[in-house]
Order: sequence, then C-alpha cells, then structure tokens
Amino acid sequence: MMRTWLKWLVMLTFSIPFQLAFAQVTVNPEITKGLTSFNSSAILASVEQLGQSGSPYAEEVLLAMASGQVKVNDQGQIFLEKLDGSFVNLTDGASVSNLPENVKKIRLNNRLRLAITNALAYSQFFSENDETRLLAVKALQTNIDIERLPLLIKARSQEVNADIALALDLSIASANLQSKDNQQRIKAIVNLGESGQGQFIQTLMPLLRKNDRGQFVEPLEIRQATEIALKKIEYQLTVESWLGNIFFGLSLGSILLLVALGLAITFGLMGVINMAHGELLMIGAYSTYVVQTLFKQWFPSAFDWYVIAALPVAFIVTALVGMVLERTVIRWLYGRPLETLLATWGVSLILMQLVRTIFGAQNVEVANPSWMSGGLHIMGSLVISYNRISIVLFALLVVLFVWIILQYTRLGLFVRAITQNRQMANCVGVPTGRIDMLTFGLGAGIAGLAGVALSQLGNVGPDLGRTYIIDSFMVVVLGGVGQLAGTVIAALGLGALNKFMEPFSGAVVAKITILMFIILFIQKRPQGIFAPKGRGVE
Repeated sequence: MMRTWLKWLVMLTFSIPFQLAFAQVTVNPEITKGLTSFNSSAILASVEQLGQSGSPYAEEVLLAMASGQVKVNDQGQIFLEKLDGSFVNLTDGASVSNLPENVKKIRLNNRLRLAITNALAYSQFFSENDETRLLAVKALQTNIDIERLPLLIKARSQEVNADIALALDLSIASANLQSKDNQQRIKAIVNLGESGQGQFIQTLMPLLRKNDRGQFVEPLEIRQATEIALKKIEYQLTVESWLGNIFFGLSLGSILLLVALGLAITFGLMGVINMAHGELLMIGAYSTYVVQTLFKQWFPSAFDWYVIAALPVAFIVTALVGMVLERTVIRWLYGRPLETLLATWGVSLILMQLVRTIFGAQNVEVANPSWMSGGLHIMGSLVISYNRISIVLFALLVVLFVWIILQYTRLGLFVRAITQNRQMANCVGVPTGRIDMLTFGLGAGIAGLAGVALSQLGNVGPDLGRTYIIDSFMVVVLGGVGQLAGTVIAALGLGALNKFMEPFSGAVVAKITILMFIILFIQKRPQGIFAPKGRGVE
C-alpha cells in the first residue's frame, strides 16, 4: 500500500514540468557528501539522510537526481543542471557556467530509484504547499516506523497549519505504538481512539492478538486501552454513518422531489399519466451538456457559470417539448388513461432514439463547476459534497417557485379552478385548452430543471429518465394527487427511508420494502397523505 502510494507520488511529481529555482539551493555538505562516492551504499545512505534532513531544498535535489540532473566529480563537488543548460553548485548555491573536468552523472538503478522515492515521501513533510504536506503525512499515518519519530517531531514543531498539525500528532501516536515504554504506548492508543478515524482500527487490532498457544501477546493494560479506543472509534463511525444517512437521505429526497414536482403537475393536477416524463428529464440533462459545450468553446473564462445559464435553457426547451406533446398527442386522450399511458410510452421511446441519433448511445460527461466541486468536512471522515448541498437548496427554490406560480399568478388561479371543477371553469370563461397546454409545459419545464440537477451527479445518457420515473410516480401517489405539500413530504420521507434501509437490507430489498409500504398505505388511505379538495373530487 505504502509503496504503491510512493510510486504514485513520484509519477505525479514528474508529470509536471521540472522547473526549479536552483539559484538558492544549498544543502548541508555532510548530508550530500555520500553522493560523490562511487560506493552505492554511501549514495543510498546519503539519499536517505537527504529525505530526513528537513531541508526545504531536499525535495528539489531528490527530484533532480531522479531526472538525471545531478552531476558529481572526484573533488566532492555536486552540480545541479538548470533548464537553460547551466549549473549550480549544490554546496554554496553559486551558478557555474562551465563544469570542471571529470564530472559524471549519478547513475540510477532500481535500488537507488526506490530510495529516492522513499526519501521524496519524507521530504514532502517540509514542502511549502499545505496540500502536499497533508497528503504526505496521511499516506504514512498508519504504517510508520518509530525510527522516523524524530523526523515527525521536527515536522510537527515547524507546522502552523492546524489540520496538518493534527495529522502529524496522529502519525506520532501511530509511531509510538512501537515504543518500549508502555505508558507512552497507552497514551498513543488513547490519542488514536479519540481521533475517531476508522483507518486506525487496523492499526490497533494487532494489539489484541494472541500467540500460537492462545495467550495474549500484549499486557492487560495495553489491551484494555485498545478496547476502549476501538469502542470510541466505532461509536464515532456510527455517528458519522447516521449523519451521513440523514444528509444523503435528504439529498435523494431532493432529487425525487425535483423529478416528482413536474409529474405532480401533469399527473396530479391534470390527471395525465405521462410515461415520457423521464425523457423530459433526459432532455433537460442534454440541454445542460450542450450549454456546457458552448461555454467551453466560446466562453471558457466563464465556464464555472454554465450551470446557471443552463437552467433557463433547459426549462424553455423541455417546456416547449411538453407543450408540443400536449397539443399533438395528449389533448386527444383526456379522460382515457390507458390510451394516454401507451401513447406517452411510445413518445418516450421516440425521444430516446432521437437523442441516441443526435448525441450517440454512449453517456456524455457533464463536469461540475469549481464551486460545486469538493465538499464540506463535517466531522471525522464525513464530508458533504457541495454538489449535493446545491441540489438540496435548488430543490427548495424550485418548490418555492412552483408554489408562487400556483398561488399568486393568474395561471395558478386558472389551474386550481380547472382542478376543482373543469366544467364550471369553462363556463365562466377560463380557456381550459390553453391552460392545459401551459400547465403541461410548466410540468415539463420543471422536469428539465430536474435534469440539470441530475447532470451534476453523474454522466448523462439516453436512459437517464428511466431510473426515476417509477419513484416519482410513487412520490406523487403517496403525497396525494395534486398536493404540493404532500409531494414534498413524500419525496423527502421516501429518500430518507431508502437511505436508512439500504445498509441493513441492501438496495433491492429496500426498494421492495418501500413499495410494499406504499401499497399498504394506499390501501388504507387511497387519497394519499393529503386529500385533494374541491367538487371535482366528488
């Protein structure tokens, strides 16, 4: 594990242009004198000392060696080659235009390369880059030799970053597990236990091992401290798991809410079973992909804002598709649910094939903008991603948007009038045909917004909508036909319930259990959580 990480580190380092400011590079000659020796053991020892020296220039020298930019002579002089072809004397940092005679390049072999790799890992402790230091410390946290303890203590005394300092404290504790002083070991065990980090479980478990005769290897006080530490870590992991499930449940619920909101309008308010609703999500996601492509080509400096631009585009495109669908197919099938179901199913197949023809059958990648990348560190290993936080907030904004439209606009007034009593609304002059078209377009547009959100969670493909169509119908039915509040509660509730059940029963069993729960609930309360109101219901 450690060796794999070290190889990765070296490859990563060498993948960037090798540009070092050698003008100020100086290292203690006592450390580097072995490099001028023709004895491989002396060179290896010097490389190891260089990695543990704590010199801010150690990394630069080691990188130069690994790339063949270090030359030596018999007089004990060491020269580092610069990018312009000139050299700098490692001893005093002076620039050298002409190399002395008898200068030879340090020849690399497998042993020396491995030694340089190991030394580089330790030299990263003193890097000027905070991320580099943190990565180096964490990589060695659970597998570190007590011989490296002085190096860790030295790095800790110089560290000003709180996160890196904490990581170094845990690395020191991990190294102290190998101490001969039991009190020092107990202190280290306590520190690792209080960290609550699951990675240290494997570090502590060997302290409870037994020998071939079935006897404990460690003394009682060590075992007791270890058991307490493991319980603390397990408790911390349990808390993190519950908090993670709560958030991911809300996140999944928010996604279901976005998907179901449009369906709550088309099915809940209009009574149309639209099996092409999932494909409207897909169109919204592909609209996001198109906007992303345009921003990459024409507005690369403003790429981080392509998602904002994609929202109105996806809404308008899917709304237009929805209105065309309503005018050409659905308007002739009102009051005929079976025919509507079959017709919209056929439309869904047509839309998927159309997308495959235009964009191809393979998934396309939609990148997250920088402000949606990364996550918020809550505690321990629990990190809440910014893209899911954004989706939760976005879902709430969309719900507010829909509620305002339905409650405070002329369109909302007409929709509510038609929902309660279509014949009476028609008699008093409400243009029911036009309102049907606009309402269906609104539901389709909201599906497009859901597609934008879904595009930020994974790749976009022609089958994207199929994943959510059944869940969205369940949300609408459970919440109550045409009830916005019921849709919100049902979506968040089903999302949370699904995430809490998955660790115990698995994803498939959790789905089946939830479906059975909905069936039983509907048997007891057919109108859903919130019953529709009005004469049209009678």
